[in-house]
Amino acid sequence: MLVKQILGSKASQEMFWVTPDALVSDAARIMSDNRIGTVVVSTDGKRLAGILSERDIVRQVGKTGAACLDNPVSSLMTAKITTCTGQDSDVEVLQTMTDGRFRHLPVIENDTMIGLISIGDVVKARLSELAMEKSALEGMIMGH
Repeated sequence: MLVKQILGSKASQEMFWVTPDALVSDAARIMSDNRIGTVVVSTDGKRLAGILSERDIVRQVGKTGAACLDNPVSSLMTAKITTCTGQDSDVEVLQTMTDGRFRHLPVIENDTMIGLISIGDVVKARLSELAMEKSALEGMIMGH
């Protein structure tokens, strides 16, 4: 299954953005209010400047305490981002996420972010694909 198919099957295509100068506490509130694990960092809502995850925040709180919540997002965000395209396969992005030990992957087309997939999105799509293959094979075996 291709990433573009995974994006198309997601219940919500909404992406949550913050600017690099937004406070970490504001980003944390957006994540909490929307029950999401990451926000995209961008100055224009199209080009990716970074990504900030709940793990980034928790690790920094563990190191320096709650005062880090008053810092700008740019101080905690990951600026060197691994991305994928709509033409990448589910297996490729699962491997990328596993190797990189991250759970979210921005989808880029023509230097613009068109979506964000999580490892949960990819696993759900892969399980669905495997169930369809299993059903087809069972049908072939039973002569249907």
